[in-house]
Amino acid sequence: MKASFEDLKEELKIRHINLSHQRLKVLEYLIQNQYHPTVDQIFTELHQEISTLSKTTVYNTLRVLVEAGLVRAINIEDHETRYDINVENHGHFKCESCARIDDFRIDTDSLVFDDLINFVIKEKNVNFKGICPRCLSMSK
Repeated sequence: MKASFEDLKEELKIRHINLSHQRLKVLEYLIQNQYHPTVDQIFTELHQEISTLSKTTVYNTLRVLVEAGLVRAINIEDHETRYDINVENHGHFKCESCARIDDFRIDTDSLVFDDLINFVIKEKNVNFKGICPRCLSMSK
């Protein structure tokens, strides 16, 4: 179940995290733009509305939200970090044509690997790359 903006604001209050205007705008942006944006995308969009916003503020806000468990940082490519407001277990599909990242449902808890029996798994990620249906239909 996806949390609402109000639910996430309340969670920030519970965790004693400052609800600054800029922090709330980054959170709102992530809720409204669930395409897994980069810091640059978030900054570029929000800077049009908040001229005093700095990229450092976006980075710091995302770090706080990730540490609070309200946002997930995902790395499908080594050189690129994207941010996901959906922190429930799910997979990601990155289109090699348009670079969009879509979520898909997968029960990562049911994945069992006998070779990892004595390991402590702290994070599970399932990422696929290929061509999305939108790009496939445009190439026909």
